[in-house]
Amino acid sequence: MSERIKIALLIDCDNVSHNSIEGVLEELAKYGMVNVRHAHGDWNNPSLSGWIDRLHPYAIRPMQQFAYTKGKNATDAAMIIDAMDLLYSKSVDAFALMTSDSDFTPLVLRILESGLPVYGFGEKKTPQPFVDACSPFIYTENLVFDEEEMSSIPKKPTKTNRKSLRSNTSLVRLLRTSVEQTLEDDGWAHMSNVGHYISNNSSFSAINYGYKKLGDLIRATELFDVEMRNDGKAMYIKDAR
Repeated sequence: MSERIKIALLIDCDNVSHNSIEGVLEELAKYGMVNVRHAHGDWNNPSLSGWIDRLHPYAIRPMQQFAYTKGKNATDAAMIIDAMDLLYSKSVDAFALMTSDSDFTPLVLRILESGLPVYGFGEKKTPQPFVDACSPFIYTENLVFDEEEMSSIPKKPTKTNRKSLRSNTSLVRLLRTSVEQTLEDDGWAHMSNVGHYISNNSSFSAINYGYKKLGDLIRATELFDVEMRNDGKAMYIKDAR
């Protein structure tokens, strides 16, 4: 059960905005309990003032790292050491890395080798190697809360329309392959199995296309037949071709 999964959230405060932390924690709640919340950075740096206001409300532990040498990012090394300590302690079941820095790609690969999933969160400037290594990777711009209105509701990302979805050949190939590989004897695929297959093979997230759920995105493409079973609780799909 997802509520039993313990997740360690490590934040590279030097390379990601504080504005999306609420949305990140909401997203991680879908997978399990975030029992470790570490925010790495030099807290003497005025640029982290926005993060300071987020620490206590969201039970995030600040991890101080002084910038010993100008031009060198000591935060990266400290965060990697923190991750490896947690990995060896075997006290968590998954990691979430909130950063836009591709230097953490080897760390992701090392964690994956140990059989633990890594959820990535970063800005759209994040280099592709880091994006591809995580499963899934979600762009934080889609999780930003509107501070000006002091609203507890995140801004709704613009949904990618049907035409754009269908013209995205890599997306269409991923969806069709995932459905094909999870077909049951009756020729239909259970949505949960499709989702698991996708998460095991790519950094895809429906949120990056403006949809909260994979099923909503699949419906929007109009490339698949949809059938609801078990009194509407189970969604099954098959290629409409």
